[in-house]
Amino acid sequence: MSVSDLLQFLAAARKTGTLKVARGAIVKEIILENGVIVGSRSNDPKELIGQVLLHYGKIGEDELKAAMEIHRQSGDKLGNILSAQGIVSSADVVYALRTRTLDIIYDLFLWEEATFEFFDGEPLPNDVIRIQVEAQSVIMEGIYRIDEWSRYRARIPSDRTFFELNPGWTNSLVGSKEVREVLYHVEKRMTLAEISYNMHTSLFHACAQLFDLVEAGVIAVAGEAPITTAAGEPPATPSLSVAELLALARAEMQDGSFENALAKIHSALQEEPDNTEAQRLCQEAEDLSIRKIYQDGLPPRAVPRLLKTVAQLEGEVLDPQEAFLLSRINGEWDIGAIISVCPFREADSLRMIKRMVDDGLVGIS
Repeated sequence: MSVSDLLQFLAAARKTGTLKVARGAIVKEIILENGVIVGSRSNDPKELIGQVLLHYGKIGEDELKAAMEIHRQSGDKLGNILSAQGIVSSADVVYALRTRTLDIIYDLFLWEEATFEFFDGEPLPNDVIRIQVEAQSVIMEGIYRIDEWSRYRARIPSDRTFFELNPGWTNSLVGSKEVREVLYHVEKRMTLAEISYNMHTSLFHACAQLFDLVEAGVIAVAGEAPITTAAGEPPATPSLSVAELLALARAEMQDGSFENALAKIHSALQEEPDNTEAQRLCQEAEDLSIRKIYQDGLPPRAVPRLLKTVAQLEGEVLDPQEAFLLSRINGEWDIGAIISVCPFREADSLRMIKRMVDDGLVGIS
């Protein structure tokens, strides 16, 4: 089923329950009551409420870092912590939750393939902060975004696209704060992906901003950065059956080779994305991998520092995620603090830091 058909069916049938949609390691949940969308959840760090509040300028990274530290110790919700401290209002939190719910759903329209399951009649979670979103309005916007995404990609072909400023670009500095921020990142020769991470927003939103500036002649597409191995992704594994891959992964886990195990599990998930055993094994291997990295000299309280100058780092071929993470290493924030502001999964962030340490780019104190 297409996303629009699925949502239309649930709305027309006035369903109450939870729609779970998964692609690889990313799982999104849409909570419905009598066919109306009333909440959402996502394990994609880019869609957490802290990232939404960062994007709209309601909080800064220092404030998010401090609030996340309280969250880890108390378990209280991030929105409650920030509002209790007077950093954001309750209205800001509700607005961010509604915006996040819509973005979680809109992003599904741009997925080409995923698996879904609807838990019919499942009661609403006790801690859900209710919103009211009619499915039909979401469907119309989602279809619109599919068309717009095709237009954007005709001019900005990949996430590795970078840009240059055209003569007279300074005239656009009188525009919105968001436009000024985009131009600042363009001037630094950042790719679309890097701009998205640094603005704490979706690829769609960043691409829309850049497309408009290209169309207006303020900036121009200047090329594409070289392809690198996706940050946090283990190396590819030769083709084997799913059963063979999972058997090898279990053996690797027994030997403590969690990265090799994850490479095989990810290959299995590419073949069978809805394989529950592979999904369970992936979570187990990631948890063990995180624990091992923390135990092997990268505890959350350790403070990373750069071992190379900015000029030397410019010669390194870095993935956009690695470049973002590296820019947050300031010799003061510890690993836990850096991870708390990154729009990436904890396991991926840790693997990137470990790789930078192994490559001599970063030291630990």
